[in-house]
Amino acid sequence: MLAQYVMHARDFGRAAILGIIGGFLASLLRMVFPFLAAFSSAYAEDAQPSRQVWLNPGFFSWHFDRTPDLREDNWGVGAEVVLAADYALMAGTFINSDRERSRYAAYQWRPLHWQPYGVNVSAGVMLGVADGYPKYSNGGWFIGLLPLLAVEGKRVGANFSIVPTIKDKVHGAVVLQIKLRVW
Repeated sequence: MLAQYVMHARDFGRAAILGIIGGFLASLLRMVFPFLAAFSSAYAEDAQPSRQVWLNPGFFSWHFDRTPDLREDNWGVGAEVVLAADYALMAGTFINSDRERSRYAAYQWRPLHWQPYGVNVSAGVMLGVADGYPKYSNGGWFIGLLPLLAVEGKRVGANFSIVPTIKDKVHGAVVLQIKLRVW
C-alpha cells in the first residue's frame, strides 16, 4: 500500500528535477558560504586591504571538449580594480573561443583568503555579463556566475575559473587570466 505513494525520478519532468537540484544547491550555498566566510575572516587581516589596479592581456583557456577547433589564446585587454580584500570589479574585451569579439564586466566576491609563502590567494565567485558568443543569446549580452580563484603576488597575479559547458552554445573550459599590478 505504501508503494502507491512513492514517486520516482521518472515521474518528474526535467524542469522539476532541475528546480529541485537548483533549490538544494542554493540552500547549500546559503549555509556554507557564511560559515566559510566567517572561518576565513581570521585570515582576512593578512590580505592587503589597499585598493589595487591590475591589467591583463585577455584569457587562456583549455576546453573540456578537444574535438572542435576552438581558439584557446583569447587575447584582449582588461582591468581589475580591487576595492577591498573581499571585493573587486573587472571589465575588458577579448577574442573568444569562437573567434568573435567579446566584452565583459563582473563583480568579484572573494571571501576566502590564504597567504601561503607570502602570496595572496583568495577564492569566491564572480557575477558578470558578457557578449560575443554567436550561439548564446544571438551574440548579445548574458549574465553568468562563475567560481574564481585569485593568486596575487606583489606585481604579478593570476585568476583561475571554470566556464561550464552549455550544450551547443558555450564551450566549457578551465580559464587562466594573467595580470600585472599597475597601482
